[in-house]
Amino acid sequence: MSLKTSQLCNADASFLDEWSFNQFQNLLNRSYDDSKLKEMLHQDNLVIFLHLLGCDSNGHAHRPYSSIYLNNVKVVDHIAERVFTLLEDYFKDNRTAYIFTADHGMSDKGSHGDGHPSNTDTPLVVWGAGVKSPEQISSNDHSDHTVRFIDEHAHDMPTPIEWGLNGIERLDVNQADIAPLMSTLLGLPCPVNSVGNLPLGYINMNKSEEVEAVLANAKEVLNQFLRKSQIKQSHSLSFKPFKALARYSSVLDQIEALISVGNYEGAMKLSENLRSLALQGLHYFQTYDWLTLMSVITLGYIGWMVYLIFHVLQSYTSVPGYIFKEQAGRHGNNSRKVYSCGCLLMGVICVLLILEHSPPLYHAYFAMTVFLWTQIINEYHFIKALWTCLCGRPFTRILKLLATFALSIFILEFLVNSFTERKLYTWCFAIVGIVAFFYLSNLIPGRSGIPIFVCFACWFLSVFTLMPAEIPDNNQLVIGSGAIIIITGAVARWLDMHSLGNKYWLSICCPEMKRPRFPMLFHLQALLVGLASMMVSLSTSHRAEKQELLASHQLINWSIAGFSMVLPLFSDNSLLSRLTSIFLGFAPTFLLLSIGYEAVFYGALGIVLVAWILFENTLLHLNPVKPLSSSMQNMEEHLLAENDVRYLQLSDLRISLTFMVLFNVAFFGTGNFASIASFEISSVYRFITVFSPFLMAALLIFKLFIPFMLVICAFSAITKLLRIPRLGCYFLVVVFSDIMTIHFFFLVKNTGSWMEIGNSISHFGIMSAQVVFVLFLFALTNIYTKDIQTRLAKPLSQKTM
Repeated sequence: MSLKTSQLCNADASFLDEWSFNQFQNLLNRSYDDSKLKEMLHQDNLVIFLHLLGCDSNGHAHRPYSSIYLNNVKVVDHIAERVFTLLEDYFKDNRTAYIFTADHGMSDKGSHGDGHPSNTDTPLVVWGAGVKSPEQISSNDHSDHTVRFIDEHAHDMPTPIEWGLNGIERLDVNQADIAPLMSTLLGLPCPVNSVGNLPLGYINMNKSEEVEAVLANAKEVLNQFLRKSQIKQSHSLSFKPFKALARYSSVLDQIEALISVGNYEGAMKLSENLRSLALQGLHYFQTYDWLTLMSVITLGYIGWMVYLIFHVLQSYTSVPGYIFKEQAGRHGNNSRKVYSCGCLLMGVICVLLILEHSPPLYHAYFAMTVFLWTQIINEYHFIKALWTCLCGRPFTRILKLLATFALSIFILEFLVNSFTERKLYTWCFAIVGIVAFFYLSNLIPGRSGIPIFVCFACWFLSVFTLMPAEIPDNNQLVIGSGAIIIITGAVARWLDMHSLGNKYWLSICCPEMKRPRFPMLFHLQALLVGLASMMVSLSTSHRAEKQELLASHQLINWSIAGFSMVLPLFSDNSLLSRLTSIFLGFAPTFLLLSIGYEAVFYGALGIVLVAWILFENTLLHLNPVKPLSSSMQNMEEHLLAENDVRYLQLSDLRISLTFMVLFNVAFFGTGNFASIASFEISSVYRFITVFSPFLMAALLIFKLFIPFMLVICAFSAITKLLRIPRLGCYFLVVVFSDIMTIHFFFLVKNTGSWMEIGNSISHFGIMSAQVVFVLFLFALTNIYTKDIQTRLAKPLSQKTM
């Protein structure tokens, strides 16, 4: 929500329009007593810009179908009439042209920025001096109905019947076309950086004047092109010109010759073609370095991923020892040569970039790419030995490796597409629930409720991505979700206390380890969840009755949120007990920041995380680690690190991939990446009622963090349960995130609606920042998970390297 909207959220902003008109009227009145001001107002080529802000503010604050907004429309109509009358009475020369337009439309919810015509179609009404009179429709198509619209959307929306303009020709244009239209009506050159096409249908000119106007428009765009070409040529060591305009001067001469002999139709066609080519040439030079930059950045990302994979192989997997022995003898001399060549190459590139006056970022892109590939080439002997090792493997092992790689890419592509289609997660969890049910039913001997529980959890979570991203208010649902959270926590506590007879629960519960440190902790946390639900009801009722939230209510809400998040630190350190406490500890804060179904989503996500832990625990019990073999061939599958953490195996990729899916669904379950407008600002009113943008934004972001933190806590617990290195799994998450980042990098747009351009950039930015973002949350959640203890299914052998 913008500043202007928030400040006016409880008032009718139409007074802003009246204020603007009054200021303009006072200006004209002062000119009768101020000769200098009157002289300025009577000069030629005068532009008067009247900005009427009321509809924009009222539309955002009260929505377009509210009585306040509709009344503001009437106010604007009346102001337009009064401005016309005022100017005609003041100048009395019938030489004033009027242009009435807007910068954007608005959705029913009061937001804008997406590609829907209701947001991108804006009014353009032109009348007065130099403007053509309305014409009758000569055909079913509009004269400007072509594919030339910038955002490539259907703008041929029917004119409302109630306007009474059914028989009148409507001329649709791009917003950029308004600048040359105003310039031509004023008799001035087009703005220097204008890229609009002059809409001739609005201007009352004869054929010769039309050709001259279009030619002036074409020359303005052509001059931009020539300037861009000159700058790029002066800086480039190997310049590639835009060949289509290599002979532009002869085209200009030809146009002038046609005009001189009265062939206006031919001159018009050449002028319009020249303008079109000049626009293409502008785009050519705006993207002149596109291929080079894309190549360098892509190579940089690939190099970073390869470097990380090598690091994981060398540090967190049991790569055969002879690979390192083979490297040892020749590593020193090889490194010096490789680094020398890398420094030399970077020096040459830097000199070339300096000669071409390239921006500093170009140097950074090339430097990082050269550095990473220098590090990779330095591992030549390791790569060679690794290749030899792989070639010596049975074909089935190679096939398994390729299949795992293909499945990983498929899952990552699924995640990429889920950024624009949330419903994919519904299908994902519905199918995963069925597959997990049959897989676990066949795997677990005898009768067990685990397959049913896992299936139910997946199906429950699959419902939320079918719901609207703009969450509707539902206070009763938020209160009811508090009961769901308490029941979920109570069931988990009961299982934690009665798991001695079930081997599938025993390692995550460990009930006999010791007595609870704080026996009443669960009851206190459940009480805080219930109290938070009560405060949700109380705070919302005050807002519904237009009453100000009491300071005591705000203090209670802040106290509940802060105190509840500290309590998990005092819970037992068995896996299920600690995770249950974390789940209950963040629930009050999340409830107090919720306005609808996202509160239920919190409980559903917690149930799915427990299902994930149960699934991994079941696999651990039914597929125990095989005993160590003395042969080097099987050594990489079973070795343990010195700190009782086993090395990563190929099958452990599922942990990182599952984390990626759950981490993304933690966001997409209740929102999207469209814009900050998709988050309801009213969800922070239970903590603060005075407009404070930074605190409000911080509360909204923290609300998003809470589901992420639950996923990371579960991920950390699973790495402890399976005895695998968490940092190694994190590096795999980084690699997977970078694969998605490269895809989003190629999807970045520079044309289209605000939302399309913004989303393409934000998707790329979010995935690029996710690595650091996840690392920060890992450090934060480590406070809660660092002392979690689990019991192994079987003692694992250890082997010194």
